[in-house]
Amino acid sequence: MPRWVWFVPVGLLVALAGVLGWRHGWVVANVTETQVIDAYAERYLADRARDGTGEGARRSDCRAQPSERAWLVVVCGPTPHDAARHYTYYVARDGRLRDVIGPGGNIDGE
Repeated sequence: MPRWVWFVPVGLLVALAGVLGWRHGWVVANVTETQVIDAYAERYLADRARDGTGEGARRSDCRAQPSERAWLVVVCGPTPHDAARHYTYYVARDGRLRDVIGPGGNIDGE
């Protein structure tokens, strides 16, 4: 069997790693803060509807700030003074949810 046949699988693995790395870099480079806030505002509305407190929840209840723990921290709640009813979403640079803390404490992420 020719020697080049042994290197085809290695070449395919290197090509696959390159494509996956490029795709991840593309996602990270093109995810904006606005897109993340919009996505987690939708999730906030769904979480409030799921726990039965969705009455009066609005997308505008959400705001975001940078953090050392995550790229963005999206905090959603009915009023700024009622922290016990807030949902806090810790978001990674590529838009994935790292952690969420709700009114009852930690909530399992996706």
